[in-house]
Parts: sequence; C-alpha cells; structure tokens
Amino acid sequence: MEALRAAVDAPEAELVPEEPAAAEQPAQEQEQAPKTRTGRVGIVLVSHSKAVAESVAALAGALIGSVEPAPLAVAGGTPDGGIGTSAELITAAARSVDEGVGVAVLCDMGSAVLTVNALLGEEPSQLPEGARVVDAPFLEGAVAITLTSAIGGDLDAVLAAAEDARCYRKR
Repeated sequence: MEALRAAVDAPEAELVPEEPAAAEQPAQEQEQAPKTRTGRVGIVLVSHSKAVAESVAALAGALIGSVEPAPLAVAGGTPDGGIGTSAELITAAARSVDEGVGVAVLCDMGSAVLTVNALLGEEPSQLPEGARVVDAPFLEGAVAITLTSAIGGDLDAVLAAAEDARCYRKR
C-alpha cells in the first residue's frame, strides 16, 4: 500500500491522453494486435460509460508515474456508444490483456458486476482462465490494481491491493 500512496502523492503525475483502449478496436484487430507480454496481471475496467472508463484508466496510468504500465483495457458502455454494459466489449477487453497470469476485472456497479459474473459462470467461461472480479471502489481500486500489476504483483497481490483500497478510510 505504501507504493500506491507514494505513486498517488507524486507531484509530477500529469494526465496524459492514452491510446484508444484495445476493447474499442474491432475483434479482428484485437486478435492480431501484438501483446506486450510483460508477464503481468491484465487489468480490465468495466463501466457503464466509455468516458468514465477511459478517464479512470488515464488517471490510474498517470498516477503510477514512470513505472512500466500494466496491460490495461477498458470496456465502457455499449458497442453503439450508449450507456450500459456489453458482454462483447468485456470479453474482448479481457482477452486483449490476458498474458497467462490472470486478469483482474474491476466493475463500476450493478449490471457490470452481473455481466462479468455471468461471463465467468458460463461453461466454458467466456473470459480468460484466471479472470477474477475485483471487489473495490472503481477509482481507488483502479489505481491500486494498476500499480500493483505494473510493479509485478501476481493476481493474489493485485486482489489484495484492491481489498486495501476498498477498506481505505478518507477521514
């Protein structure tokens, strides 16, 4: 948690626009896109809003500073740009960041959680092996899991960082 606090408190962190997330690309392009193969836990941010998911991803990326970024994708909104959740976007995002060591899927609320749990419960699962739902507040959790993955934490460490973020008191 100290590494997270140090990264969040770093004064040089600035918001920098990111490249479009992998989940925004058509499925064929995603399958052909080269993976970074950092051996890190993949991170998927699922929100009912594409703008919210992208903004949280940009903030988390900016706050980790000079650390090499974790494999991160967003699944925000519906394929037509509306508000909601999409199993198709979530699945594509999870597959795009899967490097074989687990994928942490952080949802904003309600139907996003239900959709991810449904995808995990299907036989066979539509999400990569080792995909797990993260139980944490969306913004704080995104920063915690992104940083923990970026510094090389395994899936258990990423989930523990999310737990810390969920329990962090602001007063």
